[in-house]
Amino acid sequence: AHSGTGRPEAPPDAQMPRRLGTTYSGRIAAATPSPSGPSITVTVSPTPPPTPLDPRGYPLPRRHLICAAAGILRFPASPTPLVDLADYLRDRRLTLTASEASEIVKALSPDPALALAFFRFAPASLPGFRHDAFSYNRILALLFRTRADPSEALRIVSEMERDGVAGNISTVNLLVGMGGGGVEVTKCLELAMKWGLRLNGYTYKCILQAHLRSREVSKGFEVYEEMRRKGYRLDIFAYNMLLDALAKSGMVDQAYQVFEDMKQKYCEPDAYTYTILIRMSGRAGKTSKFLSFFDEMVSKGCALNLIAYNTLIEALGKNKMVDKLIFVLSKMIESDCQPNQFTYSITLDILATEGQLHRLNEMWNSYETGDMDAFVSMLEVLCNSGKTLEAIDLLHMMPAKGVATDVSMYNMVFSALGKLKQVSFITSLFDKMKANGIAPDLFTYNIVISSYGRVGLVGKASGLFEEMNASSCKPDVITYNSLINCLGKNRDLDEAHMLFKEMQEKGYDPDVFTYSILIECFGKSNKVDMACSLFADMIAEGCIPNVVTYNILLDCLERHGKTAEAHKHYETMKQQGLTPDSITYSILERLETRSQRTVRIRKPARATSWVVSPLR
Repeated sequence: AHSGTGRPEAPPDAQMPRRLGTTYSGRIAAATPSPSGPSITVTVSPTPPPTPLDPRGYPLPRRHLICAAAGILRFPASPTPLVDLADYLRDRRLTLTASEASEIVKALSPDPALALAFFRFAPASLPGFRHDAFSYNRILALLFRTRADPSEALRIVSEMERDGVAGNISTVNLLVGMGGGGVEVTKCLELAMKWGLRLNGYTYKCILQAHLRSREVSKGFEVYEEMRRKGYRLDIFAYNMLLDALAKSGMVDQAYQVFEDMKQKYCEPDAYTYTILIRMSGRAGKTSKFLSFFDEMVSKGCALNLIAYNTLIEALGKNKMVDKLIFVLSKMIESDCQPNQFTYSITLDILATEGQLHRLNEMWNSYETGDMDAFVSMLEVLCNSGKTLEAIDLLHMMPAKGVATDVSMYNMVFSALGKLKQVSFITSLFDKMKANGIAPDLFTYNIVISSYGRVGLVGKASGLFEEMNASSCKPDVITYNSLINCLGKNRDLDEAHMLFKEMQEKGYDPDVFTYSILIECFGKSNKVDMACSLFADMIAEGCIPNVVTYNILLDCLERHGKTAEAHKHYETMKQQGLTPDSITYSILERLETRSQRTVRIRKPARATSWVVSPLR
């Protein structure tokens, strides 16, 4: 019988062979000889399906394979996960594609070393595998993101060239992005030319930023000019980076040109852009420019934050525009933008230079209420700059402005007065503080006792110490050190030594400063044996001497002709790993002159700031 198609029809009872949905292949696993003939064992496995392709003809990554491979490497079952992966692929007759290798590298990115090891293992150990430009880009991107050694990226590029793989524009962009860290921009451009690539706007931006990171501002500006000629534009981040670099390099006119280009390219300046221009113009003395930039910034609706205000105030200060500075500062406070120490430091400097510190008080007085943070910041600036009278006035003004003073504010002023040895102000302020109901704390007592000791007011220091003992605020080691130093420097050595003993009896452990003070006092009172005995006690108590302590002891021994002992202690000092300073070498020179023998002395290149007495 024939069908209408001209082909014979199969008989009704004929059985047609069924086509299987899966094809299989086999390999001989074993052959065993026997009398009836060889016995062959065949292992049958399904033939891997062909790799699916996307519409452009590129192989689609097999997600299950990527997950399996990444799992083998990230959670190894043996010490050799890369070998395990090779076995896994071989047993299943699977071949990785470059796109799949790229995805595996991405999955391994939390462990860059493992990702790089797999990247190098794949072409060396997996049959038929070869990286392409995309997989090379993946590993370069990982190196760039993890800030790896640029030499590693250069090795990758060398391998790429060796294998005859041409990169694409993304490869060049990644390499340029590493510029300034060891990857030369010129090398990247040579590769682009070799691969026949045309640079795009993003490439130019990367080149520009690479030059700026390397502080090659002139070259960066040349790249910008070329971009401009070719019609490319930057984003706001790159414009600001270029403007900042030009401003810091003093290329003011070029910065103004870039700013105008920026607006013509419809890239809207932000607050940071205007901040850069205001700072640059202020430093260049272009007052009309930075004022116009500030006005433009306000008219554009840019947020005036602390940085913007500080930049304008700094520009006004550098150009001695006091009236405008005070006006801007007052507006800053009115707009609830809290000035910081930098703000007040600039303000204070210009007002002091111009002899107009009273303007600041006038401004404070113009407000009915004050702000705690503003007062504290200003108080700290005044104290740090030695303007103690103004600091005291501000401290007294604060309660009238609704800001309560506390002990930490007084301590700040006491510390500034003590450094300048203005003890008469300390006494009156200390009394006023207590009259205002503010109790001194441990820091207050330590500052005031140390200040009295610094000017030799032993009676006042001792009286304050007794006041402490009678109050709930008990002395600490620093208090004892301050009073011992005060007594010792004023030749009341017996009292100092008694206080030292009292300190130990009350359970306070003398520290290196305590011992150093007393050793120096005994040495200067010609009690060398006591100084040496105290040094031995110090070691026995487990208090480790520092280079200052050794300098004090060496100086004492040298002045009393005990050169042998001095050299012995010097050797001990070196054995303890302490580095001699300029004071040490000066004492050794005197020892050499005294003993008339050669001592090799290697002087340091520059003197350190150590002094013999730690609390003088």
